[in-house]
Amino acid sequence: MRRSLFSAVAASVLLAGVGLASAQTTTTTTNTWTTDQGATIRDYSTTHKYSSFSDPALKPTIGMELPATVTMYPLPETMKVPSSDTYSYSIINDRPVVVERTTRKVVHTWE
Repeated sequence: MRRSLFSAVAASVLLAGVGLASAQTTTTTTNTWTTDQGATIRDYSTTHKYSSFSDPALKPTIGMELPATVTMYPLPETMKVPSSDTYSYSIINDRPVVVERTTRKVVHTWE
């Protein structure tokens, strides 16, 4: 009886630890996005004739998942950021937004 109670408690502790570890897994960015990079994205979009997604109701915030209707573009080759293949960008209401490519979550915006 004592051994099965110990086994049940040990299993509970193990499962609780796994749950806490998975709860701590989040998408974060370690990049520091600069004002110059925002200008680079705007200029690049203009020269490549990428259009802005316009929707006054859509106000992108960090962590927000963009709708599938928003077009994402690869970062300009001139932008040297760590893990650049992880990110894309979009122009929403004439403002650049950096997006984590696989989740479509916003990681940076410029005002």
